[in-house]
Amino acid sequence: MHLLPKFCVSVVLTLALAVAAYADEITPREAINHIGKRASVVGVVSQVSNSGKGTTFINFGGRYPNHIFYVVIFKKNAHKFPRVYGYKGQTLAISGKIELYRGKPQIIVSSPDQVQVR
Repeated sequence: MHLLPKFCVSVVLTLALAVAAYADEITPREAINHIGKRASVVGVVSQVSNSGKGTTFINFGGRYPNHIFYVVIFKKNAHKFPRVYGYKGQTLAISGKIELYRGKPQIIVSSPDQVQVR
């Protein structure tokens, strides 16, 4: 009989966390207004490319150099994303701290947990 109150509390906490997670979702175009904040940027991938040094870029809102937001995966973490080129055309939710680099908002991703296919 004591399990019912514990179960109800668990359900309420789970729902509260789910609502909080969705409250922080923004579009790639809105990312520029959230520099320095943690958020989940949700949008369709326009391009996936790799630099000569092994850094992977996932661009949203257009192809380089006309993109409006991008994700960076450094070479040391690339092995964690074996199917990264399959993200092109997919809707992704990218979670992390939004930073500004050369005038464009970005999130540096180091774990697959930060990338969710929608």
